[in-house]
Amino acid sequence: MTIDASIRPITAPTRFHWFGYYDKFQTDPTDRYVLGMRVDFEHRSPRANDTVQIGMIDTRDGDRWIELGETSSWGWQQGCMLQWRPGSDSEVLWNERHGDRYVCRILNVHTRESRIIGCPIYTVTPDGKFAAGTDFRRINDMRPGYGYAGIPDPHASELAPDESGIYVVPLDADGVAEGSSNRLIVSLAQIAAIPYPHGDLSTAKHYFNHLLFNTDGTRLEFLHRWRFGSGGFHTRMVTANTDGSDVTVVDHSGKTSHFIWRDPSRILAWSDHPSHGDAFYLYRDREVENVEVVGKGQMVHNGHCTYLPNADWVLNDTYPLGDERRQELYLYHVPTATKVPLGGFHAPP
Repeated sequence: MTIDASIRPITAPTRFHWFGYYDKFQTDPTDRYVLGMRVDFEHRSPRANDTVQIGMIDTRDGDRWIELGETSSWGWQQGCMLQWRPGSDSEVLWNERHGDRYVCRILNVHTRESRIIGCPIYTVTPDGKFAAGTDFRRINDMRPGYGYAGIPDPHASELAPDESGIYVVPLDADGVAEGSSNRLIVSLAQIAAIPYPHGDLSTAKHYFNHLLFNTDGTRLEFLHRWRFGSGGFHTRMVTANTDGSDVTVVDHSGKTSHFIWRDPSRILAWSDHPSHGDAFYLYRDREVENVEVVGKGQMVHNGHCTYLPNADWVLNDTYPLGDERRQELYLYHVPTATKVPLGGFHAPP
């Protein structure tokens, strides 16, 4: 099976453009407007005073760039959590830094009316009503490139602080305006205390990363990561109810990477499972022993996986491959185990 994919650049090469992250809506419901960020440099990490411009491309008007705003809270890996608000044809949101705190801006792209949520967000429920976030100061201290430069982690000397963790906030209700506080639903201390079958975590330093609601907004998945001293990080995949109850460690391998919810109870994730080694696996939330390999022999590289709406197809990519550093984009049809190439793109070092 092949697809004759029409490919064209929609931003000008005079600046550097990208979008992050793969699990967020980049286009409006009509697919006319494509969100993006642009900046004047690359090949170095952003500093506290570096701003990135936020805009959208009008694909029905000569790919015209429409300026929406700017922010100094961003990183190369995941941008500023820019995304179209689920269920909305007019609102987008992204994170900003205001003084000594990170916040989230919600903007109506047509009226230009905006408001501020008093905490940064990471992921939004499929109905667009709630968002979850975590401590970007902690992330930047533990793994620069995913957090934001500018505000130091007040708990940097602590291995697993009670005061740092994950919170859920409503996006429309009063009481979450700038300056408000948010109650944690899960703390680093709580998750770090869960026994790890492969070793003692009491001397490791911990953080959370990669939050994502399931497809009906009832469960939240996140990665619990840690490292010992200056060594590399280890990972386990965890889920919980949106109030923090019923915490489940879904994958104890220590190597969970990119993931996506297939439906309210199943998660596709790249990991190193004893059954097949490095591969994509379909996990069942709360049924940690029920795991099946997906795409063995076809989806053999770790990538940024996304289900198409009917869940029979997975859109995926690779990291840059070979001396040519060719990054492949493809579709994978799960029922027939068929891989359909869409294109290959050079990725600079």
